[in-house]
Amino acid sequence: MIFISFYKTPKPLFGINLNNSSFALDFMIQLLKNSLITFILCLSVSYSSAQILTKEDSLSAGLTGRTNNYSALSGYGEAKVNYDLRSKTGTANLTRNVLFFGHKFSNTIYFFSEMEIENAKVTGGGKGEISMEQLFLKFNINPSNYVTAGLFIPRIGLINENHLPTTFNGNDRPTVERLVIPSTWREIGISYYGSSINIRGLNYSASIFNGLNSQNFEFGNGIREGRMEGSMAPASNIAVSAALLYYIGHFRLQYSTYFGGSAGLDKIASDSLKLNNGMFGTPIHLNEANLRFSNNLFEFKALIAVINIPNAKKINNAYHSNMSQIIYGGYFEAGLHLLQMLNNNNKKVLTIFSRIETLDLNYKIPDNAIKDNFQSKLISVSGITFVPANGIAIKADYVWQKTGNYNSTLHSTNPTNPYRPFHKTNHYINIGLAYSF
Repeated sequence: MIFISFYKTPKPLFGINLNNSSFALDFMIQLLKNSLITFILCLSVSYSSAQILTKEDSLSAGLTGRTNNYSALSGYGEAKVNYDLRSKTGTANLTRNVLFFGHKFSNTIYFFSEMEIENAKVTGGGKGEISMEQLFLKFNINPSNYVTAGLFIPRIGLINENHLPTTFNGNDRPTVERLVIPSTWREIGISYYGSSINIRGLNYSASIFNGLNSQNFEFGNGIREGRMEGSMAPASNIAVSAALLYYIGHFRLQYSTYFGGSAGLDKIASDSLKLNNGMFGTPIHLNEANLRFSNNLFEFKALIAVINIPNAKKINNAYHSNMSQIIYGGYFEAGLHLLQMLNNNNKKVLTIFSRIETLDLNYKIPDNAIKDNFQSKLISVSGITFVPANGIAIKADYVWQKTGNYNSTLHSTNPTNPYRPFHKTNHYINIGLAYSF
């Protein structure tokens, strides 16, 4: 069963009012600049080859094709140096290290797990984190159908399910897929995956798992902090998601939808807070669509996502969280490849790319919320990804970001840096490396 929420879709392109908004002009300018940057960089590179678009799926790492091995160990990680061009300050960080362990019980039952360490270490200040990113059993029904049960990642967006740092451009995941689609989003439940026999390339999935917790929603982070990630998740409210994924030619097309409750409270507690309880009480709707194209010389991807929180006013009354009713985000990315120009057998890879993103975390707010133009963001990222060997990526990128003015009622100081003057535009350079094995 697929649950799709229908509501009035914002008419402006990506939520930008084309008739009365500086963001509209900036969006068009940055899109043109990014396209030119990509083209110029491509011409200036003397050696280049096409990016390998792996069928990355960390769930099957180390197990696929190893029928004689009953256990497998693999992993991935990334580190980067970030430099703020305006403040002339920088940071270096081991962003994450993930270890994967899998076991084959039989030809039809597998075990998968991923343990993640973020920011190199865990400290009392909360700068690091150790967590289980996935832990589930996979039951193969037949070659075209299987079921997973446990802590798993639903098929929502591009990055969420396929999030190895060696498979996306730029040192950071797209902002839209962190603040609108809260990747990496995992919950406890059951999911079914299948592929069509009659329509080649058509895949589908349906999942049921625990819902979000609206008490944890944070202004400026969308629904991200409402994820339970397998830790004492309320089971009295649930969520369902479904996705259609279609491969045709060089295209990968996907649509996914999410519908779930966010108030896992008993009737007395929910009534006292004036929240709707029940399995889908105080619901969250998320719909997204994305596409990806790739051939030997060119690739591009695009994604748009919209969140609708119809009971945002009730959530604000209950938790004073200043939640929005509608959140949106979208991005477009293009990359150029000069495939094996010097040697057809050369396996080294160089990708030159450019991405532009737009998002607004308070696009439409209820009458008990406060508007903050700082939550409207326009971001462009341009750079290179060099792969000297399969499983290694060396990355460099330039990031330009523009926001609206922040609301001093919500932010007592500069939200980007409390010790420096606020600027609506900021610039960064990132240099990093990523690995997967």
